[in-house]
Amino acid sequence: MRGWMMKPEQYTAFYEKLNSHNIRLITTPEEYTLMHIFPNIYNVFGNDTARMKIFPLHEQIDLESVKKFFGRFMVKDFVKSVKNTKFPHFFDSSVTQEKFNEYMKIFYKYRGDLLTGGICIKEFLDLKYYNEKTNEYRVFYINNKIASVSRNSGQAQYTNQPPAELIEKYSNLPSRYYTVDYAELSDGTWKVIEAGDGSVSGLSENQNIYSYFRTLFYAFE
Repeated sequence: MRGWMMKPEQYTAFYEKLNSHNIRLITTPEEYTLMHIFPNIYNVFGNDTARMKIFPLHEQIDLESVKKFFGRFMVKDFVKSVKNTKFPHFFDSSVTQEKFNEYMKIFYKYRGDLLTGGICIKEFLDLKYYNEKTNEYRVFYINNKIASVSRNSGQAQYTNQPPAELIEKYSNLPSRYYTVDYAELSDGTWKVIEAGDGSVSGLSENQNIYSYFRTLFYAFE
C-alpha cells in the first residue's frame, strides 16, 4: 500500500502488472500522475501556491526572463528539489547566467536517475520560523476526506495550524489518496507548497503511525 516514488511510466507498469494478478492499487496511474507531478495540479491551487514557470530538461534557461518574473526563485524538477546539498536554497537577481548554468549541472548530477519531467522555477517564499524551524504541515486526504493533519518540519507543538477552510478547500481533488503540504509565511498567511500521491508521500516525523494506519484501514475496508 505504501512505497517509494516511481516515475509515472514505472508506476503504470507496476499497476498493470499487479492488476493482471488481481491486485488493485488504490490510486490509478492517472491519479498517481496527476498528484505526483506538481505541474499537473498546479493550476488548481491558483493564488494559494507560489508562482511557477516550467522548462524542458537540459535546455539552457534564459535567466533574464526568469529575473523579470521573480525577485527570488528556487529550482526543482517536476517532483523534487535537492535539499540538504551544496545546491543553493534559492537564487536572486545577483546570479549570472554563467554561474546559474554551472549550478544547473550540479542540480542534474544530484537528481541523477531520479530526474523527472522537466524543470520548475518557483517563486521563493519567505516562510515563518519558530526556533529555527519552519511551520509546515502535511495533510493526507482519503476518499476526499481529511485523514490526518501533521507537523512536517520538526517544529514544536505550539505552532499555528493551517486555516481549516484552506485545508477543506482542497479535499475534493480527483484522487482517492493524496497529500497537500502547507506552510506558514512570515506575514502569517499560508500557501500550498507541494502535493503528492498518498501511497508515496512519507509520514511526518513524530506522526502517530498507529492512528494513521487505523484511519487508512477503515477508509478502504
